[in-house]
Amino acid sequence: MRTETYISFDKVTKVYGKLKAVDELSFNVTKGDIYGFLGPNGAGKSTSIRMIMSLIKPTSGKIMLFGKELAYNRYQTLNRIGALIEKPDFYKYLSARKNLEILGSLSNAVNLNYKIDEVLDWVGLLSRAESKVKTFSQGMKQRLGIAQCLLHNPDLIILDEPANGLDPQGVKEIRVLIKQINEEKGITVLISSHILNEIEQIANRMIIFNKGKCVVEGEVQKLLNSGELNVSFYVDDKEKAKNSLSWSEWHKKLINEDNGCLVFSLVNAEIIELNKFLIQNGIGVFAIKPLRSLEDYFIKLTSDV
Repeated sequence: MRTETYISFDKVTKVYGKLKAVDELSFNVTKGDIYGFLGPNGAGKSTSIRMIMSLIKPTSGKIMLFGKELAYNRYQTLNRIGALIEKPDFYKYLSARKNLEILGSLSNAVNLNYKIDEVLDWVGLLSRAESKVKTFSQGMKQRLGIAQCLLHNPDLIILDEPANGLDPQGVKEIRVLIKQINEEKGITVLISSHILNEIEQIANRMIIFNKGKCVVEGEVQKLLNSGELNVSFYVDDKEKAKNSLSWSEWHKKLINEDNGCLVFSLVNAEIIELNKFLIQNGIGVFAIKPLRSLEDYFIKLTSDV
């Protein structure tokens, strides 16, 4: 079954004077994705998001939203998107409900009073609907910002650093909320973030780009599992294991050791073979744990560019 493409960049470039902020960038976000948008500061993330939202125009290339070219279908396509760019901004001395009433009227949301209750309930703020925004924590303001994005029943929401400035509990709440919106409401999400662990836990697909160029794009887990990665083997007798390894080719793969753990640099197929080797040599293996994280992968790719 063919999957509908919600966002398509085709060799999109944005130039400011002598600075090429985005350089022939191509990627696709499909229906149902939680799509991670990753890159170091200055990589072109915010510029790309602003082009999607038609806040700035590309110098060249083509942007398609929901199968239509953005340049000629701005109203029809943007009406299907909710966006939270940078930090949410509200009238601090008005209640959460009043803020959403004002914003909902601007977005022509239907059945507004009912919808406000619904989105506040989604983000866990219905009990604080009448509270002034100035009394909200940063995490609550972020959740209210997401509620604002949902008022007009969008098919796609774009979140720019939604966990920025939050404590660990606030980060977890935003992560859970994004997954619920995607899985229970069927809303596609594009999320830009520098908190790589969060992207690793919630995104199914991602793009990493640097200096305006795409470095890699694809499914998160496939990208993380490609090539060599560090793998910890927790064994019952580390010295016996090291002795067995010393007269085999596997000793070349051993890169570190810590307590009862031996760390190897392996491709996926080698994990099975090394485990067999250790067991055949009378060494008990309690656990095998891949160590490469999205952070490792991200640093490796962006430092090579």
